[in-house]
Amino acid sequence: MADILETIKEAGVVGAGGAGFPTHVKLRCNAEIVIANGAECEPLLNVDQYTMRDAAAEIVAGLNAAMQVTGAKRGVICTKEHYHDAVASLQKAVHGKDGISLKLMKSTYPAGDEQVMVYEVTGKVVPTGGLPIDAGAVVLNVTTLRNIYRATQGTPVTNRSVTVTGEVASPVTLEVPIGTPYQALIDRAGGPKQSDDYVALIGGPCMGALESDWSKPVTKTTGGIIVLRADHPLVATKTNDFARDVKLAKAVCCQCSLCTQMCPRNALGLKVEPHKAMRAAANGDGALLGDVNGVFSCCSCGLCTYYACNFGLNPSAMMTRMKEGLSRAGVKPEKKIAYPVSEGYALTKLPVYRLESRMGMDGFEANAPLVREELAVSSVTIPLKMHIGAPAEQVVSVGTRVKRGDLIARIPEGKMGANVHASIDGTVAAVDGQAIRIER
Repeated sequence: MADILETIKEAGVVGAGGAGFPTHVKLRCNAEIVIANGAECEPLLNVDQYTMRDAAAEIVAGLNAAMQVTGAKRGVICTKEHYHDAVASLQKAVHGKDGISLKLMKSTYPAGDEQVMVYEVTGKVVPTGGLPIDAGAVVLNVTTLRNIYRATQGTPVTNRSVTVTGEVASPVTLEVPIGTPYQALIDRAGGPKQSDDYVALIGGPCMGALESDWSKPVTKTTGGIIVLRADHPLVATKTNDFARDVKLAKAVCCQCSLCTQMCPRNALGLKVEPHKAMRAAANGDGALLGDVNGVFSCCSCGLCTYYACNFGLNPSAMMTRMKEGLSRAGVKPEKKIAYPVSEGYALTKLPVYRLESRMGMDGFEANAPLVREELAVSSVTIPLKMHIGAPAEQVVSVGTRVKRGDLIARIPEGKMGANVHASIDGTVAAVDGQAIRIER
């Protein structure tokens, strides 16, 4: 099993569906169950759906490897029931595989939240300050599992599938070398050139971040690029303006608590209460937060902001700021579950189509077909930090000839991190301590 972990480590595999936690570290545990996350939580993105359709056998093989490493007896692949082609491929791939099964889910938000998924599969709640392993589970994105399988076949992580949609002529899902600039993908989708009139949302509509510099590169965790007009309401909501948000909280928030009532993690008994964050901000009194422990269980999914609040306020951003402030102050979460799962838990499952409509996303094409041919690029700029942990340290210099898959940066000795590999054949043209540029 140690050999498999070392193989995963050497290949630079990280969590493809989240913050990029190094997979070889996550799998260094004893688990009862490994859960494959194929729910593709965010609206408009198609990457996981196509990965499951086209690489089901690789996903199942990666899941089996993860089960071997962790000692898990069960493996469950979670996906949405309306992904008919993906479900058919997965059913074929799991046939006859002992201990591996499918769980089909409705198209609701946030179905892909790992806390929600652990509860749906196991009936157990991950405590505030805890991890899925506290409930005996390890959760891995389906692309991560495919990358685990490929690592066992000697192929490191060099490519990424990305959905490009929004204000583009031809929404599309592309396979691209890591380090490809956003603009190249937007061009391929028939989108605009970078200008003050447009902004790109990197990730999904709910948890993605605004980006005005389209020369920045695709990383191991980039799953979507959504092009929006600069005057789209979502852009204003996502623009970090604390003073504006506080002013609106003072003037408008009526403490109806609908944001808290609709929070899935609050319904799981984790005491996530956005309305109290708004109250504390509006009155400038942190004591009005009450028990701050639940703040740490907020996953910033944005459901409270983008759907629950009828006044267009931003409780999600307020919760995120308070969580960051508590962390800076040295406050740590207490590992506990505040109360039993609510009888109304099922009522927090929001149909994705309703969320899309409320966010002004329903006018965008939800189907971005996969182009199998890899996008050709003349150069890539590969960041040394695409993961949680320390940046990788370069092992190449300007002028070094590299082939795709060659190691170009290694985990620092004694640190947590991830290896980085060349994503194209070429010559190292620049190294600046932040990234390595390779030109063909």
